[in-house]
Amino acid sequence: MQETTLDLKREQQASLARPRYAYSLPARFFFLAMDLMAGRKTTLGKVKLLELLAGIPYREWEANQYGRMTRGYRNTDAVQFARGIVEWGREAHDNEYWHLLVLQEKMKADGQHDPWYMVAPIPWLIVWSYRVIAGLLALVSLRGAFLFNAEFEDHAEHSYAQFVAEHPEWETQPVQNAMVNAYCNYAHTWADVFRRIGLDERDHRNRSFANCGKTEFVIRYDGMPETALQVGS
Repeated sequence: MQETTLDLKREQQASLARPRYAYSLPARFFFLAMDLMAGRKTTLGKVKLLELLAGIPYREWEANQYGRMTRGYRNTDAVQFARGIVEWGREAHDNEYWHLLVLQEKMKADGQHDPWYMVAPIPWLIVWSYRVIAGLLALVSLRGAFLFNAEFEDHAEHSYAQFVAEHPEWETQPVQNAMVNAYCNYAHTWADVFRRIGLDERDHRNRSFANCGKTEFVIRYDGMPETALQVGS
């Protein structure tokens, strides 16, 4: 998929038109907890908290799979499997970190301050709690961890698509920020930047669904199949 050929606005509309995944009870509880803390309305502060959490599962999978490689270093297939997870996790984690930086730059540009739940030590307590959950889930069932992450990313994709729709003023706000341009140098407005973030979340969602064996939920661009690491048993 060539990023420069993407019609970001069309893909945003596709996200809005597609029904959300039928979330599991744990995922619904998680999203409800987020709404109770940060409010139901999507704000820069709320998505900043989401991005603070979004990279955690990928880091936990990396640690989990390094342990697997160490224990099973004689098994070439097991090492190859684990390396694939580690490489994907690193790429996805780096991408989520870019989102966090972009959101911070947007808040600075708008003169916004962090909401109460993003003031230390509250976010670190939230991060620690989510690390424990993500780590335990990866130990108990890696497929289950992938599925929960797919639900998280599906929620994020839809949230960003709706967020852009709720801010038509972003359509005419040019991006004049070196850090943001380093993330997405072909997005000319803030609306396009947030659309690109939403599509990143779609990509993470796709990979997570593919890895837990639910390839029927993978969303394709222009009829082209997405490549994904297939997780074995």
